[in-house]
Amino acid sequence: MTPSCISRLAAAVLSCAVFATPAAAQTTGLQAADIYRLRSVGDVRVSPDGRTAVYAVTSNDRPERPYSQVWLLDVESATSRRLGADGDTAGEPHFSPDGKRLAFIGRIAAGSGLIVANADGSSPQLIAPIEGTNHPLPSSGDRLSWSPDGTRLAFISATPGPEADANGDPMVITRYLYKPTASEGGTRANDNKRLHIFIADIASKAVRQLTDGVYYEHSIDWSPNGEEILFVSNRGPDPDRFFNYDVFSASVATGVVRRITDTKSAEYYPRWSPDGRTIAFSGTKRPLTSSETTMEDTHVWVMDADGSRRREVGTADNRQGAPEWSRDGRHLYATIQERGDVQLIRMPLTGGTPERLVAERGSVGRWALAGDGTLVYGLTTAESPTELYVRTPTGQVRAVTRLNQQVLSERALARVEALTFRSFDGLEVQAFLTHPIGLAAGQRAPLVAMIHGGPHGQQGPAFNQKAQIYAANGIASLMVNYRGSTGYGQAHADAIFQDQNGGEARDVLAGVDAALAKFPWLDRTRLGVEGGSYGGQLTNWLITQTDRFKAAIPAAGISNLVSFNYMAYYHDYLAVEFGGFPHEGFEPKDATLWPKASRPASIMDVLWERSPLRYVSRVKTPTLFIHGENDNDVPIAEAEQFFIALLDVGVDSVLVRYPREGHGIRETRHVEDTITRSLAWYARHFAASPATRQR
Repeated sequence: MTPSCISRLAAAVLSCAVFATPAAAQTTGLQAADIYRLRSVGDVRVSPDGRTAVYAVTSNDRPERPYSQVWLLDVESATSRRLGADGDTAGEPHFSPDGKRLAFIGRIAAGSGLIVANADGSSPQLIAPIEGTNHPLPSSGDRLSWSPDGTRLAFISATPGPEADANGDPMVITRYLYKPTASEGGTRANDNKRLHIFIADIASKAVRQLTDGVYYEHSIDWSPNGEEILFVSNRGPDPDRFFNYDVFSASVATGVVRRITDTKSAEYYPRWSPDGRTIAFSGTKRPLTSSETTMEDTHVWVMDADGSRRREVGTADNRQGAPEWSRDGRHLYATIQERGDVQLIRMPLTGGTPERLVAERGSVGRWALAGDGTLVYGLTTAESPTELYVRTPTGQVRAVTRLNQQVLSERALARVEALTFRSFDGLEVQAFLTHPIGLAAGQRAPLVAMIHGGPHGQQGPAFNQKAQIYAANGIASLMVNYRGSTGYGQAHADAIFQDQNGGEARDVLAGVDAALAKFPWLDRTRLGVEGGSYGGQLTNWLITQTDRFKAAIPAAGISNLVSFNYMAYYHDYLAVEFGGFPHEGFEPKDATLWPKASRPASIMDVLWERSPLRYVSRVKTPTLFIHGENDNDVPIAEAEQFFIALLDVGVDSVLVRYPREGHGIRETRHVEDTITRSLAWYARHFAASPATRQR
């Protein structure tokens, strides 16, 4: 059955049998097929004088994966035009220091790789090919950086490592990190390539390799005096096993590498100050950081160019993003997560309370700062996917793109409402409810708990296409920022430590109860639960703890923490979350969570204690598993185990495997399929509930 047929079937089932039908045709909300028409702004750069910006637009109008193209914006007139032809792709645009040229990574008729064009996009030239790697490298920053005089470009490219590519016949595995992030094109193992810094002369197209060795370099920034290039690398004695990013610099003349930081914490995104005397970066303080995620919030720091006098900038107790300097070197700009929103702040270098420059309801994405203080940024609002905005130095803000105006003008959008409640132990938790569209008087709507991943992430009021499509089909959805979520201070993020599938699961249940109490039009007999990644894990767990949910849809979820630890491409994630590796003894931080009389002896025992698979005999909830065939973050064996176990128990279950997909579904046809299948799954199992449409 084709996706369009599935869409028609799901729509027919929903409108006829189960969910509240919109009161009038003009209240039709977003449809699954509309995702092909939605576009969003990605990477953003602005010329030094603030007159021109470039931004990437991600489109979904093909059945395959989304693709990116670069557009040029005249800031004053707010007019844009696309760079390149229909078949060209481009990303990571960078203006030259004088603003006269534009570098990007993409594909033109001459080939793919590092491309330089005039600032207006004309006369593009392929300067050098760029090689990639499938190594699971997290949090990479800029791959391009101009020399101060604009004659050269530094870029990141891969070279063969000392080990052979493990994707041979037979496949010979020697490395601890032997899996790629996702298996594409038949590769099942790390290609063992290393990422290094190269320098290209623009005029001659001559390229020379600056760094070499067995490590990976990324997140580069050329110094103002032209003599050094900053980068980030993990150069510990066993980098495959222990994640520890530090800041280094390489001499442009000799390639000699200078270590700038040597900490047990992690540093990201280093940026030279305008005078080259100071380096800003994003970083943590704790000695153990996972390559996949970390419960410790990153904050903005500065240090002298030699690595001395490290000090934190600002006092905000929330996760901050990559920093950028003001032209005069007196302020640093960064994003900050704040109670479901992502804002953009400016912090005085001397410290103190940050100024919130973009504090609208929604989520700031990529952004860029011009020399005169003009900000160009992507913003996802409650009403739209990411659009481009300009903020002048005097604080005037205007939207300069309307990528989704046509499709959204044809659709009613659901209202998103925040609610705050006290969980089982008194902890204050925030959630966001997306209202169903067109609910008639006297009708009740089903409710689906949509659980975010991470676990150290957040949800908020920003546009969520799946929640909007559910709303158009009469389903309310609830997003709970359970303990462990970011945006609510470090203590909130830390509250999940050694307690996965514990308090945060009860937060979700408390959120459902709070929503049912506040909104009497919600139908407590038609509840669903779903989530992706960690949200999939929590979904798996919740259906072992309660039978109140009539249907569940875990996507890329863990069912067995023990098997996951040894099969995923990263093996340090649970060590951070539980305080040690599985074979080590368990020392609880909070004795009330793990009473001594029943305390597990090892972390291995804890992981099994908190694995949904252990409690499969309790499950009664029909479950639809969604998983990418090539997922190495959460291998598909996690879904396979639980699926077979549920069938053994006699629970109605389906496993949907998506070819070519890794961790998260990306091909547009597959995204549409997951949504229409989810709607049909809820329609089927909510219909079996008692008749509760009227109240």
